Amino acid sequence: MKQAQRMQKQMEEQQKEFEEKLFAASAGGGAVEVVISGKKEVKSVTISPDVVDPDDIEMLQDLIVAAFNEALKKMEEENAGNMNKLAGGLGSMGIGGLF
Repeated sequence: MKQAQRMQKQMEEQQKEFEEKLFAASAGGGAVEVVISGKKEVKSVTISPDVVDPDDIEMLQDLIVAAFNEALKKMEEENAGNMNKLAGGLGSMGIGGLF
């Protein structure tokens, strides 16, 4: 039971650390960069002046979407890795079959 309590506390600490972590991704060779937190909050969007073309707003929009989606993907992959590590620890307690 104490091991389960330690595991729960460890999970809570990891979740808090994860939520505070930042994930950055860029598109267009670095022309657009998006930074999000583990809480899925957009922290910043940086756009190079070189890609701001009033006659081609659609390209800029596409770059922003691509950078945002890549940042989300990075965040979700790390979160999945963290959950797999924790699930492995549960298996050592004899309850791994629940996951």
